[in-house]
Amino acid sequence: MADVREAARDPGAALGDNEAECPAPFTKIRRVCARESSQSTEHDMLEASARLTGLICGTEPMNDIWSPRATLQRMLDVEAALARASAAHGVIPQAAVAAIEATCRAERLDADGLARDAALGGNLAIPLVKQLTARVKDADAEASKFVHWGATSQDIIDTATVLQLRDTFDLLDGALSSTSDTVAALAKQHRETPMIGRTWLQQALPITLGLKFAQWLDALLRHRERLDRLRERVLVLQFGGAAGTLASLRDRGTVVAASLADELHLQLPAVPWHTQRDRIAEAASFFAMLIGTLGKIARDISLQMQTELGELGEPVAAGKGGSSTMPHKRNPVGCAAVLTAATRAPGLVATVFAGMVQEHERALGGWQAEWDALPDLARLAGGALANIEQIAKGLEVNVGRLAANLNVTHGLILGEAVMLALGDKIGRLDAHHLVEHASKEAVKSGKTLYDVLAADASVTQHLPVEQLKRLLDPANYVGSAHAFVDAVLALHTARRNA
Repeated sequence: MADVREAARDPGAALGDNEAECPAPFTKIRRVCARESSQSTEHDMLEASARLTGLICGTEPMNDIWSPRATLQRMLDVEAALARASAAHGVIPQAAVAAIEATCRAERLDADGLARDAALGGNLAIPLVKQLTARVKDADAEASKFVHWGATSQDIIDTATVLQLRDTFDLLDGALSSTSDTVAALAKQHRETPMIGRTWLQQALPITLGLKFAQWLDALLRHRERLDRLRERVLVLQFGGAAGTLASLRDRGTVVAASLADELHLQLPAVPWHTQRDRIAEAASFFAMLIGTLGKIARDISLQMQTELGELGEPVAAGKGGSSTMPHKRNPVGCAAVLTAATRAPGLVATVFAGMVQEHERALGGWQAEWDALPDLARLAGGALANIEQIAKGLEVNVGRLAANLNVTHGLILGEAVMLALGDKIGRLDAHHLVEHASKEAVKSGKTLYDVLAADASVTQHLPVEQLKRLLDPANYVGSAHAFVDAVLALHTARRNA
């Protein structure tokens, strides 16, 4: 027991100092740990976004875009572009550019040191510029005098964020396109597949499965349109210097700004926007709305996956959706990840919105609040979309269960269809009374609504039994569902052909 208690205090102690004393599995663990600890820790912070849960609600490509390494590299990309743009207009010597560019690589910086020093400086750009200047000085002392010329920390951080947003938009656009195509195919395939529509979680009237898919698709198409407009407003340069005037560049501020925008393939705004955060808030809002739509899809699928319904199912994959204790279970784990994102997103976007109320020409807290909230929203949006894309591509549809669930009420859901047809003959109110009475009788006796209505002469004198059968066929009471599906599919086709 003493050994166990010691191991609890110091897991390494139980392994012994001599590998020969350790059981084989522990020897392997010891070697791995020793190898890891012996490696340089200089770049540990660059990989610090690798959370244990990072791939439950995220994806590797999206996580990479917002990783510490990518964040630093995008900031350095801006610094290198600034040197080129400044040199193009004689603000700094052309000879200084090469040394600055060559040093603008994330792996050349001490990321752990940056993280520590950022706590003192209030943002990452301050220690980044300090390290970058020192590294450039090692190669070219003269060139180091011109690092970060004319810019302020927020210029670098905001523009780097915009570059990351551009990468994010590209990733989401491709996934939205692919997911839309998949859902469109489902809508077309199940255009006429009847199912029960549910309101307030209760059976309501027949719809078609294709209509449900078309509603998903319609929302996804609107998000694609939003993304198009978002690119126009958000993908712009931030470059205003200390107080938004570029005074340090004297009479060359606007031309350097234009060249910097060209270097980074960004639009040039009419004015710097240090404390006007509507662009960032709009991006955050887009992420949150997209996640909300994906959450709605996940909610639908997960509810229809319930054992009692069994209408839809996530695709089967080895090791996916099982229970640690109940071997019979098949959990909607993809939907759970999307719903997790949908639960988190409102709080994150609220943080960004709250940060819009900023002080004078530079913010005190509001801007800083974006730094974690915006990347988290992007990661969640990418993960939720990837999950829905994967689910949609392998979605299992149980047509038999859809049909069986339509008959759970033994025809009661089609009482409205009978009432309207009967109302044409005897008036709506009288027809309502007759069908209501028949419905209560059906519930009381356990008979189908058809059986009760067909035995009532006051009904059959106006509606022959063959007409009753047609009225009580769910496929005949889906209204304009087919036309709605066709209309959305036409929108999707137009988008693809644009």
